[in-house]
Amino acid sequence: MTSLSAVDKYLEDRSIERLLDLDAEIIEVGGGYWVKISAKRVAPTAAKPHGIDYSLCLLAPNGDRRVCYDNAHPVQSGRPPSGRMSQTNDHAHARGTVTPYSYVSAEQLLIDFWADVERVLKEEGIP
Repeated sequence: MTSLSAVDKYLEDRSIERLLDLDAEIIEVGGGYWVKISAKRVAPTAAKPHGIDYSLCLLAPNGDRRVCYDNAHPVQSGRPPSGRMSQTNDHAHARGTVTPYSYVSAEQLLIDFWADVERVLKEEGIP
């Protein structure tokens, strides 16, 4: 049996369609906080091997980004000068820091994002 390449595994990800269906959604989540989702199909590349361009953001009432998972640009892992640029553009913004994100599937991306949204809302006392 031949194993699938990393790109083939991404192409097999059926949950991508669910993520793409959420494109342009804006969802109020309580206390004036809101979620904005963008997801578009793109040609697979080394930076975006899953073939989607995405941004899932939790925004505070004043518009500040509290949590964001996106793949707009590569990020450095580790501290300079020994830090290396991530292999893919997948990363997360939280508490003023940016860290590489290990994209597994669109389904896991949504699970991880909503878990962070719930954590932040809980920290802010939003039911």
